[in-house]
Amino acid sequence: MPNIYNALVVKGRDIVGQQINVTCEVQQLLGNNRVRAVAMSATDGLMRGMKVIDTGAPLSVPVGGATLGRIFNVLGEPIDNLGPVDTRTASPIHRSAPAFIQLDTKLSIFETGIKVVDILAPYRRGGKIGLFGGAGVGKTVLIMELINNIAKAHGGVSVFSGVGERTRERNDLYMEMKESGVINEKTIGESKVALVYGQMNEPPGARMRVGLTALTMAKYFRDDNEQDVLLFIDNIFRFVQAGSEVSALLGRMPSAVDDLTDPAPATTFAHLDATTVLSRGLAVKAILGLDELSEEDRLTVTRARKIERFLSQPFFVAEVFTGSPGKYVGLAEIIRGFELILSGELDGLPEQAFYLDSEVKEIILSTNSGQIGVLPNHAPIATAVDIGILRIRLNDQWVIMALMDGFARIGNNKITILVNDAEKSSDIDPEEAKQTLEIAEANLSKAEGKRQLIEANLSLRRARTQVEAINMLSQ
Repeated sequence: MPNIYNALVVKGRDIVGQQINVTCEVQQLLGNNRVRAVAMSATDGLMRGMKVIDTGAPLSVPVGGATLGRIFNVLGEPIDNLGPVDTRTASPIHRSAPAFIQLDTKLSIFETGIKVVDILAPYRRGGKIGLFGGAGVGKTVLIMELINNIAKAHGGVSVFSGVGERTRERNDLYMEMKESGVINEKTIGESKVALVYGQMNEPPGARMRVGLTALTMAKYFRDDNEQDVLLFIDNIFRFVQAGSEVSALLGRMPSAVDDLTDPAPATTFAHLDATTVLSRGLAVKAILGLDELSEEDRLTVTRARKIERFLSQPFFVAEVFTGSPGKYVGLAEIIRGFELILSGELDGLPEQAFYLDSEVKEIILSTNSGQIGVLPNHAPIATAVDIGILRIRLNDQWVIMALMDGFARIGNNKITILVNDAEKSSDIDPEEAKQTLEIAEANLSKAEGKRQLIEANLSLRRARTQVEAINMLSQ
């Protein structure tokens, strides 16, 4: 008798002479040399008396680099009309769980490079994430961006399992992946994802086991290739629904409810490490009566609005639609951006300066009308430069300069500054600057007449600017 989970192959010819080849999986041993098995493909044409071959092992599917860029069914057979796949490296879909000593118990965050995910709802490395949302809210775009980012930033790959979805939806996803570069049509082996489909028109056995086929491919990349890997199962409800259908076929009582509140899929929610809910509604609402708020509360609202815009981000996979190059933002850069906004260092920047700007790299310039902050894509302006400090953030470090009035022009992501004199804070001698300040203060106290007062005040402002630049350098 075959063992539970063994693959059986039913062979023969139907009444019109066509070849029948159906793979089944053993689910129950009924006794008296009988078993109950679940078919992995359509059973049209099956008849009594056909030969059943016990393979002696669970269903095995191809694994490794040969699967990238290809589409498979539950049996591991390619269904994309791109020719055969190398099956010399294969693994069974039913295997023993890894030993406890092989598991990594250290908790860590998986950096996705997507700001709103990493800072607000971080994904745990090795964890399970629930992605919820209706039609047209961006689930596919988010999935493709994750696939792209794990390949570029982590050297990893992804495996996508379509469980019980419509043929049109899976075809659309495949075309979008090719269009965005996730699947490389010219060099298929350089693709970043393997696809495994068990669609809505297939029997429940195929839909129930297609997730395990994808899991087997993903485990090979993780355990044998030692790569980071993302496994997508879309969607969990139809996966559980397939299990309910199989239960009915086996004579068991499935759940009678058929929606998101079904106790079966709801049971999986407790096992999720994070959830991402996509919605068209805005979580940040407009605040009426802003003028009635205190100065402190208005400042809090302004910073919150800047954070909302800072969390916007151009995606790599959307470049073909938006024309804007995608950007991967590391967790450290996201946290630094939050700190700069919340600390008030960027209070001088308008809200639009943060929209779709992935990194907070700014220039803060003293002008005759006060300090202004300049970020990439700043609106074109021309302004007089006052005696004061110029701060430039380069490679996460501040460059401090003392400027002695002049002119600045901003436009096309360039800034041109012409001044009478400029000194880097690192080039200013602290003792000499201190002495210059003392002399300037003394000269102001002795100044007589309007002209001498103006010149003495200018000298004092220049001296104070030099001292301020030195103090900023030491902070």
